[in-house]
Amino acid sequence: MEYIKFKKDAKYDLIAIGRIAIDFNPIDYFRTLAESKEYRKYLGGSPANVAVGLARLGKKVGFIARVSDDRFGDYVTDFFVKEGIDVSHVRRAEHGEKLGLTFTEILSPTESSILMYRDGIADLSLEPADVDEEYVASAKALLISGTALAQSPSREACLKAMQYAEKNGVAIVFDIDYRAYNWKSADEIAVYYTAVAEHADIIMGSREEYDLTQALFMPGADDAATAEHWFGKKAKIVIIKHGKEGSEAHTCDGKRFRIKPFPVKAFKSFGGGDGYGSAFLCGLFDGMAVQDCLELGSASASMLVAAHGCSEFMPTMEELQNFIAEEKRLYGEMIARG
Repeated sequence: MEYIKFKKDAKYDLIAIGRIAIDFNPIDYFRTLAESKEYRKYLGGSPANVAVGLARLGKKVGFIARVSDDRFGDYVTDFFVKEGIDVSHVRRAEHGEKLGLTFTEILSPTESSILMYRDGIADLSLEPADVDEEYVASAKALLISGTALAQSPSREACLKAMQYAEKNGVAIVFDIDYRAYNWKSADEIAVYYTAVAEHADIIMGSREEYDLTQALFMPGADDAATAEHWFGKKAKIVIIKHGKEGSEAHTCDGKRFRIKPFPVKAFKSFGGGDGYGSAFLCGLFDGMAVQDCLELGSASASMLVAAHGCSEFMPTMEELQNFIAEEKRLYGEMIARG
């Protein structure tokens, strides 16, 4: 069944809006942040990583954002250009705002944390005037990251982009992408997450992120109730992630599809979600069945938790398919689906 009817003549498969940042991952890992001294720099930010992931998989991608007017702004913009991502709507901050910086702490393959610096931040300075209707209308889908809703004027820019998407038949993907920084209260989180989720065709998030979104009207709901609620709005596909236990996709015809992580020797416990999102969406754009989309997503996630970073390690389709084939050879055809 075709759950999402994407525009056939769109210039871009996806346009993302929101956070472009920089990640610093330790080279002298398995130490605390206080002990680590050497780091490697990567382009970061969930929507930016998803954009890179889709570009690596052969999709046409654009982006709407503000970045810092400095060398780090040059770095992330140049990275996008090299990946084939359109930067015509990636603009420079005008009042000294800087890119967000994320320092990761990798204590073990299963114990990681992140420290974000997000005051006076460039991505949250995105203005409604930065959002152009013709540009939004040129995509099959618009990806909105929940982090971009944390503060004005970025949240208004996202809501404007969402309205243009609905007006022009562009599918809306809401990646809840909760980060505690910049939010003032649980009520604020629920209000703005709900404002976008009610208009989204596809919603992606962890169980905890759905709990935050639904805190004001449906606390304590299970996965089935969560999916049913959003199908009563506009959603056609609701993806709920459960970490090491895998994830499931609920569809508006009452079906539920499940996937487990592929076995890998994990290096870190973060970074997989963006690979998951990009590969799942790629499968949808290619008209694949939902279960096959989930398999692509799970495979990409597993590859990325075994890598040192995220954006630079996004797989190509050939790499993804080879990984899946080798995992099935080693562990059996149903290793992730069973």
